[in-house]
Amino acid sequence: MVTILIVEDEPTVRLLTKAKLRSLYKVLEAENGEDALQVLDHEHVDLLVVDIQMPKMNGYELVRELRDCGDSRPIIMLTAMTSFGHKKEGFASGVDDYMTKPIDYEELIWRIEALLRRAKIANENKIVIGKFSMEQSTFSAQYNGKNIPLTNKEFDLLYKFLSYPGVVFTKQQLMDEIWGYDSDTEYDTIKTYISRLRNKFSACKEFELVSIRGLGYKAILHETEECS
Repeated sequence: MVTILIVEDEPTVRLLTKAKLRSLYKVLEAENGEDALQVLDHEHVDLLVVDIQMPKMNGYELVRELRDCGDSRPIIMLTAMTSFGHKKEGFASGVDDYMTKPIDYEELIWRIEALLRRAKIANENKIVIGKFSMEQSTFSAQYNGKNIPLTNKEFDLLYKFLSYPGVVFTKQQLMDEIWGYDSDTEYDTIKTYISRLRNKFSACKEFELVSIRGLGYKAILHETEECS
């Protein structure tokens, strides 16, 4: 079971967050950054949910301490402070996501699941969705046990979409990230590549690549019997 560490000095908030998460995850608690470091020394933790304003060691200091030591575990920062400056400092310290209080716990769970999925992909360099899989180390893709040949650009494009399901990528973002900032490739090239991927995976029910008019494209995952 995935283990979540809640780092929060306010007992009521800490207990409520634990109550909302413990049906899905193993939940550990810490009252401040110093206590969190002690927990991390003795327990396996997959993701941290961290408050900012805490005694002894605040959230910013905890995140910086972990990142400076090379700890790449996903961290979500929760805070009542909503200014742009606080958010900027939070991301600058190394957090992966940021939510303001009062917390929508359904949204928190969505964000936790998204971060856990991306962390797994980053660690394993592999995406598995039902009968579909693709592996970054070999630039290979399979569906239902059969290899699906992909060019490097097709692989990069599909890997990007499936690493961030539901996220809309503009054509310019895709051009910059897949083809490079100095590429003279036209936007129609992206349309062509999307069409190729749709054709190659037309039998795959696990995902689809969707056009968002006026914005760009995104991947939508579909729950299948094999995925559930």
